[in-house]
Amino acid sequence: MSKSIVLFPGQGSQFIGMGKALFDSVPSARLLLEEANDTLGFSLSSLMLEGPENQLKQTQNTQPALYTAGMMAWSMYADEGLNADYVAGHSLGEYTAIAAAGGLSFAEGLKLVRLRGELMASAGEKSPGAMSAILGMDEADLASVLETAQITGVVVAANFNCPGQIVISGSVAGVNKAGELAADLGKKVVSLPVSGAFHSPLMEFAKVGLAEGIQNAKIKDLEIPLIANVSAEVVRDSETISKLLVEQLTGSVQWTKSMQQAVSLEITKGAELGAGKVLMGLTRKISREIKISPIDSPEALAKFKGV
Repeated sequence: MSKSIVLFPGQGSQFIGMGKALFDSVPSARLLLEEANDTLGFSLSSLMLEGPENQLKQTQNTQPALYTAGMMAWSMYADEGLNADYVAGHSLGEYTAIAAAGGLSFAEGLKLVRLRGELMASAGEKSPGAMSAILGMDEADLASVLETAQITGVVVAANFNCPGQIVISGSVAGVNKAGELAADLGKKVVSLPVSGAFHSPLMEFAKVGLAEGIQNAKIKDLEIPLIANVSAEVVRDSETISKLLVEQLTGSVQWTKSMQQAVSLEITKGAELGAGKVLMGLTRKISREIKISPIDSPEALAKFKGV
């Protein structure tokens, strides 16, 4: 029997104006954004709806903004009586997925992702790094490139986004060397505008604080099962999820394997809630068996329901 999934995007999907359609026309979404302002003690709504961009793209702001946009879309989705058999989120989006699945209250999740963003920004200052996307290279060839480049500096595979798109992360020297080696093999290398080496050992500094924050947030068992980033396995219990979230900080996002897992679970349709449609594009490259629709407005939801 066909099953469904709801996906939540991660950092890089943000844009000025995200959530505006929901804020303007969905009362439950408006209430969430107002709650976010009160919880954080500053106007997240102004930052999301008006910018400026240089502040929105700061990690400590980007993460709560994307989380809130995702939860606003989820509130609209749930208001219509829609649900999902599974949830998943890319990196930061995994926190949104957990909140949507009942593992965190909106406010607890918001405070947690704000803390995560602050810790990651601090780790980036303490251990400066870089990230690049390597296009058109398979995992085995990339592993060989990384092994050679690691003589120069720390560099690991951070995100296995889809076949032919793997993001590397690490020290500036290590990432640059790996990029040079990949380019020598005829592969396209795209430097990413980030403030640190996310999903790499250079984030180790943030682990203790994040683990404490996760413990204080008191994650509950999920009402909807999650396909986890680090393991690409289905999880529901809070203890496992808490451990995986800490591991995710320095571990790789296994998005390709996660969506392959979704196929094995007979998931054929789903929605990407929040900002943008990055995950729709990645999932399409992983498998044509799952049709994902991006939903960030009442109009997009109406179209989705009409499919």
